[in-house]
Amino acid sequence: MLALSALASAFAGSAIVMGLKLLLLPLLDPARWHWRSLLLAGAAILAWRYMIWRFTDTVAPLAWSVEAVISWSFAILEALTVVSSTLAFLIMTRVKDRTPEVDANLRWWKDDPPRVDVFIATYNEELEVLERTIVGAKALLFPELRVFVLDDGRRPWLAEACERHGVGYVTRPDNAHAKAGNINYALGRRLEDPDPPDFIAVLDADFVPHFDFVERTLALFHDPTVGLVQTPQHFFNADPIQHNLGISSSYPDEQRHFFDNVEPARDAWGIAVCCGTSSMVRTEAVMAIGGFPTDSVTEDYLLTLRLAENGWQTVYLNEPLTEGLAPEGLKEYIVQRGRWCLGMMQIVRNVYRPFGSHGLSWNFRLSIVDSLLYWTTTFPFRLASIICPLLYWWFGITVVNASVADIVTYYLPYYIAVMAVLNWLSRGLFIPILNDVAQLVAAWPITRAAALGLATPGPHKFSVTAKGGDRTRVVVQWPLMWPFLIFFGLTVAGLVLNLTSDFMFNHSATAGDGMIVVMFWTVYNLFVLLVAIAACIERPRTNAPQRQLVTPVTLVAPDGEQRGWLVRLSADQARIAGPHGLAVGAPVGLVLPMIGQIPASVASPTRDGFKLDLMPSERQRDFIIARLHTAHAAPGTGRGDVGLMIKELVRALTR
Repeated sequence: MLALSALASAFAGSAIVMGLKLLLLPLLDPARWHWRSLLLAGAAILAWRYMIWRFTDTVAPLAWSVEAVISWSFAILEALTVVSSTLAFLIMTRVKDRTPEVDANLRWWKDDPPRVDVFIATYNEELEVLERTIVGAKALLFPELRVFVLDDGRRPWLAEACERHGVGYVTRPDNAHAKAGNINYALGRRLEDPDPPDFIAVLDADFVPHFDFVERTLALFHDPTVGLVQTPQHFFNADPIQHNLGISSSYPDEQRHFFDNVEPARDAWGIAVCCGTSSMVRTEAVMAIGGFPTDSVTEDYLLTLRLAENGWQTVYLNEPLTEGLAPEGLKEYIVQRGRWCLGMMQIVRNVYRPFGSHGLSWNFRLSIVDSLLYWTTTFPFRLASIICPLLYWWFGITVVNASVADIVTYYLPYYIAVMAVLNWLSRGLFIPILNDVAQLVAAWPITRAAALGLATPGPHKFSVTAKGGDRTRVVVQWPLMWPFLIFFGLTVAGLVLNLTSDFMFNHSATAGDGMIVVMFWTVYNLFVLLVAIAACIERPRTNAPQRQLVTPVTLVAPDGEQRGWLVRLSADQARIAGPHGLAVGAPVGLVLPMIGQIPASVASPTRDGFKLDLMPSERQRDFIIARLHTAHAAPGTGRGDVGLMIKELVRALTR
């Protein structure tokens, strides 16, 4: 009876926190710095209350024993993640919206527009990927504009495609310094021309600019101290975790939190960072620092630091002005994040140590510490969280010695507060299990990259993120899945053996309330591992945008015209709802507004109409691409929907 009373009292604190969040948060404006500061400070206080309890009540007594070393190591790693979170909370107490500034300074150049070059950097992308970007760049609305494709693959077919599209083509004799070297070479060539650019817009090969990208970003250069303007990256396809789990309609892409929440907050502190593509830089600024830096595989972040050290601002415009191709496979997704981590470690080790002798402000030094802690603690902690319960079940090692009442008293209010505040700020982007899966799938490669980058001076080899290719088959990523299968098997086996027999250890006197705390931890890990395993099964995908285009259209068939609705559109296919009575293979014409009649054939019937194979002319194809990708709108979803996500996730796991 006494135990139940203690447990009920323990839940009181969590109930108060939950009640305050449910009642207050819907009434508060996340853009107001005082509400952000108050709520983030409250979450940080609860986090450190929890950590004080962890060190005073839950770790093994100090001794040279295996249990003590593991228990203290895990607690220290957890404390470092809380330090990282606290720094992130501090940065997120403020946020800046530059849209009013852009609106007030459009065409600040009046009758003398600056010259702008668009550099499209490419190495091994296919024509289908590049063609979207080239067409989008040609559709940009700006008078003094030139487009150049920088081909580090030296491909004759790409030179022909550039000539066909009427854009510049630049190649070089080697691939020194990868993307940064490619841009520096092209810039050097352009500065020798009679019309050198005043500004350079940088696009990756798979990122399509919206028609107003140049005009909107250029407006912020009215301030002569602005050296670089970064815009967010949006994706017209689902990332591998969204796609493989079938939750792209209910769960935003993994980078939405950074671009929609972190970057605007960093901008408010004057520490926004360049993210490579979808940015524009002042030529004078980049030449003042000796060109794009080549000391790191993440030359974009290093570019921001070099500009800042020399008195130039990097600012952030949070408007959907480009859209690109997210990594389509889980392997490419992990390679990309490993490269980001490695590049950050190279900067910290070789170029800008947080407290070294250089000219960066304290705000930037703090931002470097924040990034360093994120990469070096978040992912090792996720691995450790999977391993620690296994140590209990298989070796009798208690990593966290706590009672259920204490867990409810100290951990639960902290967890509820952090999740509630972050979801209030981010429109529901933080969902238990899914956030852990996103970290877990890349945890080991990122941990290894962090150690390699910090321990060795380099140079380090890295892989370019592959885009495009055949994605029409189911592919099981066994090398990525096997560790999760092994962890899952060991967790289930350890659980079953210890609960059904005395085969391993007698746990009745360990881990606080016997096995209850570790049991809950273990069951949660099983769900995380199960979803991670499912994420390693690559589902077939088509290279079509995540934007619905419900538009009335006319279908010209041999026996007359039919009216219908355009439901989906790509450069090669369309789905039409409404028409009926057409045979597979029948020739038809699809009449689209502003594009005209496109020759097509019926590919297959659908529940409410037909799929068509399109055969557009080159001009019509360009119009379709421009319509799909250059409108001022964000593809995909920017808000989490837990109810819909659970339905989609259950469907994906049980099909």
